[in-house]
Amino acid sequence: MSTPHARAHSDDCSEEEWHLRVELAACYRAFVHYGWTDSIFTHLSARVPGNPQQYLINPYGLLFEEICASNLIKVDFDGTVIAGDHPFNEAGHAIHSAMLKARPDINVALHSHTRAGMAVSCMDCGLLPITQQANEIRDLVCYHDYGIASIDSDECDRLGQDMADRWIMIMRNHGLLTVGRSVAEAFYYLYTVENACKVQVDVLASRVDHVEPRAGVVDQLAADGRNRVGRSDEHVDLVWQAVLRLLERKDPSFRD
Repeated sequence: MSTPHARAHSDDCSEEEWHLRVELAACYRAFVHYGWTDSIFTHLSARVPGNPQQYLINPYGLLFEEICASNLIKVDFDGTVIAGDHPFNEAGHAIHSAMLKARPDINVALHSHTRAGMAVSCMDCGLLPITQQANEIRDLVCYHDYGIASIDSDECDRLGQDMADRWIMIMRNHGLLTVGRSVAEAFYYLYTVENACKVQVDVLASRVDHVEPRAGVVDQLAADGRNRVGRSDEHVDLVWQAVLRLLERKDPSFRD
């Protein structure tokens, strides 16, 4: 599992919370590296250790490249800022509190507005079974029809209902949402679905006939993806550790 990070602000929070702050801040910087950002919009959250009805999220108004461990804000499910000097995005609060309320088994939620993710979210066909990555997550994906979460409490309830026991949501006409027990797990799912969306957009844009793997092979890949759920996967953590090393080389200020 991930190596604990040294704390820079020993009086501000527990060791466990500081470790999570560093991991979540790193995920914001990873979004920058992979080109998944949308100016100051979209949001990534993590449940506060020991306080299941509180979560960490980005200060609204900062670019993801400005996010670090110490400036993440702490918010409760009622929308009260527990710690931090900035407001939060109202839609972000609605979406993330809905996910964390509906799924006590998860601790992290990542939401993106990438070009490929939004493109596939607008396709009636949804995610096509044309790549290894799409087929690995086939049975982990759900769909949610468009609604405005920040002004509609019923929409928040529907978000949780539609996610149910899945781990990846394609939000119709909106973008992507993944959840996980850890930052590493949620990141892995977003990385996988984002790449699958990119290839799908490229294939459909080529306007040539595409091929799909045999149904039995697709079923086998999907079964492998299902079987990883609920257990610790070494390759998921290896991916995340590689990302952390990359970010450390680029700009370690996410740890501040």
